[in-house]
Amino acid sequence: MAEMTPAWATEKPTALLVLTDGTVIEGRGLGATGSAVAEVCFNTALTGYQEILTDPSYAGQIVTFTFPHIGNIGTNGEDIEDLNPAARAGAVGAVFKADVTNPSNYRAAGHLDQWLKKRGIVALSGIDTRALTALIREKGMPNAVIAHAPDGVFDLDDLKRRAAAWSGLIGLDLAKEVTSGQSSVWRETPWAWNEGFGEQAEPSLHVVAIDYGVKRNILRLLAGLGAKVTVVPASTGSEEILAMRPDGIFLSNGPGDPEATGDYAVPVIQDLLKTDIPVFGICLGHQMLALALGGKTAKMHQGHHGANHPVKDHTTGKVEIVSMNHGFAVDADSLPAGVEETHVSLFDGSNCGIALTGRPVFSVQHHPEASPGPQDSHYLFRRFVNLIREKRGEELLAERA
Repeated sequence: MAEMTPAWATEKPTALLVLTDGTVIEGRGLGATGSAVAEVCFNTALTGYQEILTDPSYAGQIVTFTFPHIGNIGTNGEDIEDLNPAARAGAVGAVFKADVTNPSNYRAAGHLDQWLKKRGIVALSGIDTRALTALIREKGMPNAVIAHAPDGVFDLDDLKRRAAAWSGLIGLDLAKEVTSGQSSVWRETPWAWNEGFGEQAEPSLHVVAIDYGVKRNILRLLAGLGAKVTVVPASTGSEEILAMRPDGIFLSNGPGDPEATGDYAVPVIQDLLKTDIPVFGICLGHQMLALALGGKTAKMHQGHHGANHPVKDHTTGKVEIVSMNHGFAVDADSLPAGVEETHVSLFDGSNCGIALTGRPVFSVQHHPEASPGPQDSHYLFRRFVNLIREKRGEELLAERA
């Protein structure tokens, strides 16, 4: 007679998420084996998991996806956002509710599990992500260790020690870890249906983008509006930037504590602001600009991560739904005279945009390039280009095409 499996047999967990308070969450492992220590956040986007996981702004973080089905459209070589995939700038861990299924999409070129392995991202599935999200909302974003061992053998005491010992993102400059190693020129333009990406052949203006962890689609949208985009490392000095004779300067998104990055970035930005060159910042670039103008930043309780955040543009009175990814925010009350708040989150009233009165200088906290997310804020790139065109006496573009 064949041996029967006891009805009470349980599956041995092959992945753990160990929080800094000692909480242990068990799941099924996928992606890279091993472990990583990072901060746990949640992202509410329904699509775009590849773009999320390759966003350099997620360096030092484990992303919990609130949407239950992740991976069912597979992966491909187009939906990545870091400039150098070999450097693996982006999230170090991922948490899913449902197990990853085989892909079913005409653009799929591979399975998410295999792609996670190549990227070195440790992942686990099969947990109650709603409960984890509720925990983060109540207690804030915890530090944690995510671990994957196919044999289910873990040194739990060591994982708990590592989770408790990690100092977290406050005071951590991660821009230096994800920035470009050298200057380069970006020419790729936005993706078009059945055509793929284009190439900028005849630029009409020059933008220098300071790379604190820039996303590809930001550069594509600038190139698509006629810009030759020169990408420079985060530590590049103001003299070197001005020697490139830019028509505009872009301050990119990126990870980590803005005050830590500001140690070397703020003096450069302050020098650039002494000129009349138009300046545009996004996310960490927004925070860098605020610090350079005399404002302050602070760590948020749960952060903003998702593609469904309502933001009001005070300059137009309109509300747009935007993509967000930040765990630090500009303190609006700290902004000095001459700096106006242009955008605000309708979720919690936090600052989402500033402009320097009477000067061609502005920035936003959210991600107008989307990827993933709605395209409500694409107009901000035209607003930036119009500052350049106005300075040159050229006809302005319609903000919304």
